[in-house]
Amino acid sequence: MPVTIRPTSADVKIARAVARHTDWRIERASGLLTWGADEHILCGAAALWWIYARGQPRQQRAADHVLLTTVAATILPHLLKDIFNQRRPDRLTVLGHLHGIPISGKPLDAFPSGHAIHVGAIASAASELPRRQRLAVWGLGGGLLLTRIVLLAHWTSDVACGLAIGVLLERSLRRFTGFAKR
Repeated sequence: MPVTIRPTSADVKIARAVARHTDWRIERASGLLTWGADEHILCGAAALWWIYARGQPRQQRAADHVLLTTVAATILPHLLKDIFNQRRPDRLTVLGHLHGIPISGKPLDAFPSGHAIHVGAIASAASELPRRQRLAVWGLGGGLLLTRIVLLAHWTSDVACGLAIGVLLERSLRRFTGFAKR
């Protein structure tokens, strides 16, 4: 039997503020940006880089790690959503829909945010990049996370937990892939 998770009072306050202050322009921009952390797009990109890296010996270990991490970050949220039930914030607002918020995914699949798990895993792996590239990945990832909150697809705590889960996932997979060993 699934475990029901309730939003925190801070989650509810943030979702209400988003519902009051968003509009169709913000929703449309967020809807486009959120695709940057979609599991299908990320798996495709990781697979293409993995294929490319077969001819680049210096990148093979990183490509192996990123592909495995991306696939694991795609599977894990589905497993967790079978264990946990939490109503998405977009199912609890009329005002938000009037301001342009769409309906997201399955109604009880708020926890954890799969997009945030992907971002956490990618941001963690990016910690090995040079400073400028690392900061770019982290900044883009932060923007992608905000889209999940702005679209009321997830409570803020779902996004924060998903981010942490993604980081832990990526770090644990380093033991198997040898990524970032000096």
